[in-house]
Amino acid sequence: MGGNTSSSVNAESNTTVEKEAVVAVPEIAKLVDRDPYLKLHEDEIRRRYGVFNNLRNEINDTEGGIDTFTSAYKTFGIHINQDNSVRCKEWAPGAGQLYLYGDFNGWEKKRNPYQKLDFGKWELKIPANPDGTCPIKHGSKLKIVVESEDGSLLDRLSPWATYVVKPPVEEGFTYQQVVWHPPQKYQFQHSRPKRPGSLRIYECHVGIATTEGKVGSYVEFRENVIPRIVKLGYNALQLMAIMEHAYYGSFGYQVTSFYAASSRYGNPEELKELIDVAHSHGLVVLLDVVHSHASKNVLDGLNQFDGTDSCFFHGGARGEHTLWDSRLFNYSSWEVLRFLLSNLRWYMEEYLFDGFRFDGVTSMLYHSRGIGQGFSGDYNEYFGLNTDTEALCYLALANHMLHEMYPDVITVAEDVSGMPALCRPVSEGGGGFDYRLGMAIPDKWIQLLKEHKDEDWNVGNLVHTLTNRRWMEKTIAYAESHDQALVGDKTIAFWLMDKEMYTHMSVLSDPSPVIDRGIALHKMIRLITHALGGEGYLNFIGNEFGHPEWLDFPRVGNNESYHYARRQWNLVDDELLKYRYLNNFDAAMNHLEEQYGWLQKDPGYVSTKHEGDKVISFDRAGLVFVFNFNPTQSFTDYRVGVPVAGKYRVVLDSDDHECGGHGRLDHNTNYFSFEEPFGGRPYSTMVYAPCRTSFVLAPMDPNVHGTSE
Repeated sequence: MGGNTSSSVNAESNTTVEKEAVVAVPEIAKLVDRDPYLKLHEDEIRRRYGVFNNLRNEINDTEGGIDTFTSAYKTFGIHINQDNSVRCKEWAPGAGQLYLYGDFNGWEKKRNPYQKLDFGKWELKIPANPDGTCPIKHGSKLKIVVESEDGSLLDRLSPWATYVVKPPVEEGFTYQQVVWHPPQKYQFQHSRPKRPGSLRIYECHVGIATTEGKVGSYVEFRENVIPRIVKLGYNALQLMAIMEHAYYGSFGYQVTSFYAASSRYGNPEELKELIDVAHSHGLVVLLDVVHSHASKNVLDGLNQFDGTDSCFFHGGARGEHTLWDSRLFNYSSWEVLRFLLSNLRWYMEEYLFDGFRFDGVTSMLYHSRGIGQGFSGDYNEYFGLNTDTEALCYLALANHMLHEMYPDVITVAEDVSGMPALCRPVSEGGGGFDYRLGMAIPDKWIQLLKEHKDEDWNVGNLVHTLTNRRWMEKTIAYAESHDQALVGDKTIAFWLMDKEMYTHMSVLSDPSPVIDRGIALHKMIRLITHALGGEGYLNFIGNEFGHPEWLDFPRVGNNESYHYARRQWNLVDDELLKYRYLNNFDAAMNHLEEQYGWLQKDPGYVSTKHEGDKVISFDRAGLVFVFNFNPTQSFTDYRVGVPVAGKYRVVLDSDDHECGGHGRLDHNTNYFSFEEPFGGRPYSTMVYAPCRTSFVLAPMDPNVHGTSE
């Protein structure tokens, strides 16, 4: 296998696993003890682990280990050797012949043929010039010609291309492969930061991160945006749309060149410097990696690379995603595993990324691709024939490899299905992810804002959504998704304030109840999501200050305009506009989490969820959080439970003047605990809870009792 096979993972080994009575899973006892419902599906968990383990063993036996297998970027693609000779290698099992052509040979298609190797591989060696120089220069353009079985000559880009560029207008629209071999590569100055215990993620898109109506650059992002993120108190960047995608409007999710960092923002060395500067500030950097599907582009994508319908993908209907209009990988193919696993290593080694947010995991996990399928929570939905074992084992192998080689790596799954054990170690029979996205949370906020009056909010149902996650499987909570920012949808700020944002966001404008409500709820929604919704928190670029309007990439329908494909930083920087209030609160919230670390503590204990009052209170990491969502009624001497005896003070207040509030809470007030249990907590205190306000109490002097003063 491996070096001796190219088409598929050994199906017989899978069958053997299925026939075994018991497959040893090192730590499965931990899994089923924590979640007894999994006991009924233990045989299936063991079978899946067996498939993974057989695959891992075969890689070790036939490829010289997982390190070698996942370092294929060192040998595949086009490489300039130290002696200035050139070595090229590709996998194209359906091709009749391969050729390399470009600037270096006067664009003569058949002058440099590849030699056919075993198992669908092809190799080409070009010696150095007589004078010792390289025949292929840095910056020169190349193409691969695939001669199909019927003799047709097909232009392709190498799947391993590390730099591809949009051509000049007169040369069409097909991206061009460019040799990237600069005389001086960027040298990293800073090591990776230690993995944070609390993960506060700032999700970014480099192209839109500029005020100007254009595509932003790596350099501009490094100089202008990273300082903002640091000031806001986030400790992680999540970079979207880095893997090259010919169609800008795809938001980066129709990848055409998997090994190429997008050239529309700059060159590879500039991206490296961006990451290095982020590391210098203690920020970890996650890549939004798309291994769930690929663009259908043929001339500058993976599709039909070898002239057939399959190659990297399943042939026929199984190889197409009907909703995304894209191709689906064949995770049973040995060479596809090599390609995708090496892709992860490439970004870890070449760019020093610190981890990955895996896109489209639900589509990978199920043969239905999640299309038209709801998940009720019945465990049979996760352990039946609909689950795609090959994809699940690829994800387990990817997580196993990453965590074994990079102990501080962070992996996040975008999964809406709630697959049990997806975020437990592979050694337990889990999927190996560190976190999953809490995708039900933004849906709940939009449902409340769209369909319910404030006074009709069901706070019990809201608490359920925020706390409904699998025990000891970490969740990244977020109030709104990046998709909501796109044209046709609305951000939370726009749902709350809409057209009033055009006329009443100035501190000099007349008071507006719409703006007042919007600013108040925007802060409350984000704080309760941050504090109660998970073990990590995520914000999409600009949403922290309530960025107005929508995100619309250049397209024919908007006359190729960049007007809405940008972030208006000028709004939050203007002292006369109220956007800065939301920005101030976001920073205060993150810095408070940095101080107390609630994201790395046990989930919050909810002691109050009063439907009539619209009040929620809970404690986490020793802090007491109080939310009064009531639109009109404030409460004096309102009893809330506290976890320990002592004196408490306000350490965060959404009604603070600095955060656009009315200043109704006196921050000098001491709140003393009473030896009166309340809401399941051993002590309680009395607070003033203004309407549409949230605040956080911290213990100042433990074991002091008395009355509020």
